[in-house]
Amino acid sequence: MEKLLKELKVKIIELLNLIDVNPDDIMEDDQLVGGHLDIDSIDVLEMVIMIEKDYGVKIDSKELGIKAFATLRTLAEFISGNSRVVTGFEKAVDQPTQER
Repeated sequence: MEKLLKELKVKIIELLNLIDVNPDDIMEDDQLVGGHLDIDSIDVLEMVIMIEKDYGVKIDSKELGIKAFATLRTLAEFISGNSRVVTGFEKAVDQPTQER
């Protein structure tokens, strides 16, 4: 999950052209939309497109978007729980190897 959080920080900064923001400035549990980053509804639309393209995850309702974009952590958890690429990798990494 930490790798995904770091990756999302970089992607958000680049996508939204947040010139004066560093990845360390984005706290995982701070409010994402309307918080100190000034992310608005247009920015959210751009992030939705990026998430669909990069992770194959669709956010297809306002209610789902509100939950997913509450914080960076909720966004990462949503992606992790709904992306075969991310969850497949993390499951492989998180599970101990079985001896035969």
